[in-house]
Amino acid sequence: MLAPKALLDALSDHASRLFNAEKPLPRSEFEAQLKILLQGAFSKLDLVSREEFDSQMAVLARTRARLEALEAKVAELENAARPERQD
Repeated sequence: MLAPKALLDALSDHASRLFNAEKPLPRSEFEAQLKILLQGAFSKLDLVSREEFDSQMAVLARTRARLEALEAKVAELENAARPERQD
């Protein structure tokens, strides 16, 4: 995987070639080439879709809630297991 700066530099170089071509590309061809260029750049990054991100956030929230409930239960059991002091 390229470093972010190297990836952005490569992307910039390719985009410059598209913009500065001797013969200007038709808009639809330019858009298609730019889309291919961006998809290639994004595929080199460790990205996830918004849907996957939201799904994992929901899983994390449920896991966190279960952990907090278990921590409270453990604390309750520890308190119940302690012998009471007699002063």
